[in-house]
Amino acid sequence: MPNPRLAQRYAKSLIDLAIEKNQLEQVFADMQYIKAVCNASRDFTVLLSSPVIKGDKKAKIIEAVTKGKITELTLAFNMLLVAKGRENALLEIAQAFIEQYNTLKGISKVKLTTAVAISNDIKKAITDKVSKEAGLTKIELETKVDESLIGGFVLEFNNNLVDASVARDLRDIKKQFGKNVYVNTMH
Repeated sequence: MPNPRLAQRYAKSLIDLAIEKNQLEQVFADMQYIKAVCNASRDFTVLLSSPVIKGDKKAKIIEAVTKGKITELTLAFNMLLVAKGRENALLEIAQAFIEQYNTLKGISKVKLTTAVAISNDIKKAITDKVSKEAGLTKIELETKVDESLIGGFVLEFNNNLVDASVARDLRDIKKQFGKNVYVNTMH
């Protein structure tokens, strides 16, 4: 069961500790690795949530999966999560850590969804335009292709959504025809 407040608190504690130990960049890389492992392996995330598998087994599995790939600080943090019975929130904590890191560094996530793949020149033009218009200094652009948009794009940043897709235009037209605002209703 997702618990965003818990994830935020644990992520904040880890950020504070990483800053104190002067290992923020390394722990950030560790959290990206953990997020990638969790996203790549559904079995791993199911294992973390399983009430049947005991904590000591989970600790050994986490250690085996991450050994040599993460810092001692992050490994100790993961073992603390297992000891507290919070290992099921590992992915959420990693995501919260990355979000808090981006906020701390002034990095804004911008998600661009298009109907077809776009060139690097267009990506740069979009990041420049968003940076100028929204006043964002550092932008991390995430692109995705979704053919159901038919054409155009959907842009998401800082809780803003710009939907300039053909699919949305078609939905709007369908709504207008559904209301039939152009025909005079006479009874």
